[in-house]
Amino acid sequence: MLLVFDLDGTLVDSIHDLAEAASDLSESYGGARFDDETVCRLVGEGAAVLVERVMARAGHAEVPPGSLERFLALYDERMFDTTRAYPGVLDTLGALADTHAMALLTNKPEDSARKVLAHCGLDRYFAHAVFGDGGFARKPDPAGLRWLMQQHRAAAGRTVLVGDSEVDLATARAGGVRACLARYGFGFIRVDPATLDGREWFLDQPQDLLGLLL
Repeated sequence: MLLVFDLDGTLVDSIHDLAEAASDLSESYGGARFDDETVCRLVGEGAAVLVERVMARAGHAEVPPGSLERFLALYDERMFDTTRAYPGVLDTLGALADTHAMALLTNKPEDSARKVLAHCGLDRYFAHAVFGDGGFARKPDPAGLRWLMQQHRAAAGRTVLVGDSEVDLATARAGGVRACLARYGFGFIRVDPATLDGREWFLDQPQDLLGLLL
């Protein structure tokens, strides 16, 4: 079985650091600060899209030149202030490492993602990873997911995408694999119950994955 994991909201709780960086960016362009829940509804489709949404809320019809780079610099300064692996993630991945193939599929830029993985002790678990600024279109496009399946010679029926948001759900469906949604993740607030069809798996804590697989 191939397990393809999302990063933010699935493996790590990073929302407060993302919200603070987004707020710093907004303020620097004349906008307001955001609470964490507001930013929960803005993230999920990569840094460039987040910056577009922040700039729109700050009253800018067009994204000012350099604002993406500014956001990434602001985030780099604070990405470890509160970001941690969710409780149980490390134990769960450790328990699965000998029996399941695991890969990472995130819309986060590679530099930021690798720093977070290393900080949280997760970098040793994923031999293959697809990032938001790599050679594939970002989720919900399934190209990155399909590439990971090819690398592991995993059929769709033997692949599970573990994520927390509507973007992950759409990606799993586009790739023809099972979706496993983390209800504890901050992206789950954006999942419309009306879009669920009963084939999904759900996690209320990372360890729940063990009961579904072992």
